[in-house]
Amino acid sequence: MIGVVDYGMGNLGSVANALAHLGVPMCVLRGPADMAACHALILPGVGAFGDCLANLRDWGYVDPLREWLAADRPLLGICLGLQLLCASSAESPGVAGLGLVPVPVVKFAASAEWKVPQIGWNRVRQVPGRSCPLFRDIPDGTYFYFVHSYYLPAAPGWAAGQTRYGVDYASAICRGRIAAVQFHPEKSQQAGLRLLKNFADWCDAERP
Repeated sequence: MIGVVDYGMGNLGSVANALAHLGVPMCVLRGPADMAACHALILPGVGAFGDCLANLRDWGYVDPLREWLAADRPLLGICLGLQLLCASSAESPGVAGLGLVPVPVVKFAASAEWKVPQIGWNRVRQVPGRSCPLFRDIPDGTYFYFVHSYYLPAAPGWAAGQTRYGVDYASAICRGRIAAVQFHPEKSQQAGLRLLKNFADWCDAERP
């Protein structure tokens, strides 16, 4: 069972519908106690970094999620769910993230050419030498759908996909049994569905 973490600030409907379309057993978690029935988690996120951390804390998720991550149990972060795994964000100074990726998130610099937020389709280039199960049967340079103003500039040992929007940044990370993407696979048509199915298959293959 894959649990989609509900803390009041995620695009749960689209993610749940995509998993249901794929026939993937899933449930929407109503609290950290529901994590016990799951072998994998999806952590979505929509909104501001600090507000999301506050909600995770209020719902009692912060420590259980840190324990889950420390145990290297399967998890997929989506959009702000990727940023929440990082050390901090320029969007919410003084607010600590979950800290798995020891790198701060920064904001795009707006220009005449590069509007902020980035909204729309963009390519994801798979990092050479990084074999990430999320991208199985997905061609290098495939387009995915993005909506964000902040980004992870670099993630040594973590970056599995890169995207250029004025600057190059880590649009997908993967290490151990934990992965996250800055784009929205649930809004990225067939490529996004393929990625979600790859995550489900990866989790099943990694089960004890």
